[in-house]
Amino acid sequence: MSLFSDNIRALREKKKISQGKLAEDLEITRERYVKYEYGNSEAPYDILKRIAHYYHISIDLLLSVDIRKVPTENLLALENNRMLLPIKVDGGGESYIEVVTQKVKAGYISGYADPEYIEGLEHVSLPFLKNGKYRAFPVEGDSMPPHKDGSLIVGRYLESLNEIAEGRTHVMVTRDDVIYKRVKRNGEGSYMLYSDNDFYKPYPINSEDIIEVWAYAASISTKEFEPDDFSPENIKEMFLELKREIAEIKRK
Repeated sequence: MSLFSDNIRALREKKKISQGKLAEDLEITRERYVKYEYGNSEAPYDILKRIAHYYHISIDLLLSVDIRKVPTENLLALENNRMLLPIKVDGGGESYIEVVTQKVKAGYISGYADPEYIEGLEHVSLPFLKNGKYRAFPVEGDSMPPHKDGSLIVGRYLESLNEIAEGRTHVMVTRDDVIYKRVKRNGEGSYMLYSDNDFYKPYPINSEDIIEVWAYAASISTKEFEPDDFSPENIKEMFLELKREIAEIKRK
């Protein structure tokens, strides 16, 4: 059996799913999957890619590292753990900053390791950002003032979870979302994500659910900052609107 066969068997057994269920999730027959796990057939690239995305593990790890000897929750901390961090470069070899706009954000979780997806992103160049790989992500809501909807956070790619700076802001790419929060350690294998707006409560995230981490490097805003209006008239209008919303909820 090959290292790849051993790895996909170990990952499946750790996930505690059957060969049939995994084959169904990969959209192939069980008979076809069994050949890969038993080492009787080599998986083509499209199947390698599906398996890598399914387990959130790079293809090079599946092919070249004995995953049975590695704590998978710390894979992000391994040196060169990625098969590829797709990037764009200009004619001089300088890296562009890919912009993950709100329109394409939903596809980032499945496309972050896909060169074709990255190639399709818009890009900018900021000459003062050097010595690292940078990518821009959109801000949603009002949880991280003064950044508002429409702003972009430019993050520097971190190779290791150990590079997370305690109490600083980061873009966290998880299995389910792309989140911009202030990050603090929460014991072994866990982090707490904090909003700068105290209205929102902090919540934990496990290291095994983290796909990528980008440390804050800069921000881009297309709108002039406007402080919140706390005049008596505006506060009164806010309470009236809240009263209307509560009344509407009660009628449902």
